[in-house]
Amino acid sequence: MTLPLLRESADNAPPEASCPPPAVRGRTRLILATAIVLACALAAGIVPRLHAQAALAQRTAQAIVPAVKVVRPGHAAAVREIVLPGDVRAYQDAAVYARVSGYLRRWYADIGTPVKKGQLLTEIDAPEVADQLRQARADEATAAANYALARSTADRWKDLQASNSVAQQETDQKIADMQAKSAALASARSNTSRLAQLASYTEIRAPFDGVITARNVDTGALIDAGSAPGQGRELFHISAGGTLRVYIQLPQDASAMVGPDMQAWLTLPQSPGERFAATVTRNAGAFDAATRSLRVELEVDSHGGRILPGAYAEVHLSTNAEAAGFDLPASTLAFRPAGPSVAVVGKDGRVDIRNITLGRDFGTHVEVLGGLQGTEQVIVNPGDGLMAGTPVRVVADQAGAARSS
Repeated sequence: MTLPLLRESADNAPPEASCPPPAVRGRTRLILATAIVLACALAAGIVPRLHAQAALAQRTAQAIVPAVKVVRPGHAAAVREIVLPGDVRAYQDAAVYARVSGYLRRWYADIGTPVKKGQLLTEIDAPEVADQLRQARADEATAAANYALARSTADRWKDLQASNSVAQQETDQKIADMQAKSAALASARSNTSRLAQLASYTEIRAPFDGVITARNVDTGALIDAGSAPGQGRELFHISAGGTLRVYIQLPQDASAMVGPDMQAWLTLPQSPGERFAATVTRNAGAFDAATRSLRVELEVDSHGGRILPGAYAEVHLSTNAEAAGFDLPASTLAFRPAGPSVAVVGKDGRVDIRNITLGRDFGTHVEVLGGLQGTEQVIVNPGDGLMAGTPVRVVADQAGAARSS
């Protein structure tokens, strides 16, 4: 039988025939170790790359979605206030010139001197005017004597003509001569009055109560009459500073503020923190065609000289707003063909373009009267490429950043 013989031959085989030789086992271990090292090296190089690629893909996906900052609308103030530069002037202001030429005899008021109406400021020595006045008075006396003689002669000829002692023609001549002498007397009197008035101008007096703000002449100076360029120079400048006029140019969009309920006050650089009450008295009633602004005049008390003519002042105007809207930074506005608009982030994270109605302009902030509900997330600095429906991600929510003006 063959089967037992085969089993016997297998059992009797030497042990070297079932195990590989040591050299083969060493090569196998070397191959396995090399494979393990290669696998570890590949894993060390590929895994970070895979992580980096995943992170890059994630950042790329995030970069595709624009990042925006948003702000929530605030409530605009119910009181509307505007600040404008004011031109402070004296209530009355006049430059004093000479009406006669001559030499300045003396002056009686200097810079800063309070004066009353009619107070003597200076005297001018003009002997020519005095001589002309004396000559005019002599001419007047001559004309008066000629008129008296002509009148008495005419009266006598009237009596003689009544008895037909003289001709009517001669009587008419005497009467006409009397009338001519009367006209000559009236002319002489007018000339005397004119020269007397001119002589009175040698004494220059204050036209109203005020303060001398400039004195441009001294004793002995030659004075030329007139105020036109090249004629005379200003002798004194006088200002009435008890009550001051303040002029402002009110922009057209704020002209509706002018009314009985408008309040006004002044602030001065030299008096920080203080308010000086003012009263709106009148306005020009028409806009300046060049600036599209309304000239408004206010009155303010000088407070004993604390406010001086020519000072720089800021005029604050305040009135109640008819309907206060929402307050937004001006950086949220976008001006598109359809008008002013803002971009808001919807609940789905996409951009929605809202057309708005603007109200007051506060400089860095604006008032929005329509187009918003007040709970929106309004995008700050929306770019021209930000279109409706664009997905965005909010990186900063500046809630409460909108101030009330």
